Amino acid sequence: MLYAVVPAAGRGARMDAGLPKQYLQLGGRAVIEHALEPLLDYPELEQLVVVLAPDDQDFATLGVAGHPLLSTCVGGASRADSVLAGLNALDAADVDDWVLVHDAARPCLRPDDLDRLVRQARRSPDGGLLAVPARDTLKQSQEGHASSTLDRSTIWQAQTPQLFRLGLLRQALEQGDRMHITDEASAIELAGGRPRLVQGHGDNLKVTWLDDLPMAEASLRAQGRL
Repeated sequence: MLYAVVPAAGRGARMDAGLPKQYLQLGGRAVIEHALEPLLDYPELEQLVVVLAPDDQDFATLGVAGHPLLSTCVGGASRADSVLAGLNALDAADVDDWVLVHDAARPCLRPDDLDRLVRQARRSPDGGLLAVPARDTLKQSQEGHASSTLDRSTIWQAQTPQLFRLGLLRQALEQGDRMHITDEASAIELAGGRPRLVQGHGDNLKVTWLDDLPMAEASLRAQGRL
């Protein structure tokens, strides 16, 4: 069985846009609606849980909120706490079922990338994640100066969705330092796992700054989703 969790309890403080970034408008719809669309359209999906802030009053106003596969729960202090809450809210999932975790502010996921992730990550006992190889020269910083150049051939930029077995991910999140887990793959790595890297596209960007919105809109238009 295949399930999904989308943590959406963040405040988007870095953007300073007056509301969480997942609710900013992108082509006439909220960013989170675009993020949820490929998951909800995936034919194998059994259930999707969106994890909200305790005082969230925006999600219920969206058209997608009434989707039959979708339910919500309340998140925690960190991303890892929120994902764990989402895992625990899955209705009928078994420890061996697979769970996708996707960013609420990552609206440009391509359906073919999602399908490739599901097919390839299921072949790995430690699951996997979408990622792209580093293109630019990468520098190690020390006191504001470049101290060394990293070997970019071994560096990948992590994206979402990420796919893991429910029991493995839950255990990794419960036993790890949840305040310092930056994504689900990092929790699996800390538990000794080696998630598979599945190459995606660079336009699967995460909306972090206001100037990310025009780039996201251009990507969605190129995909025919606007």
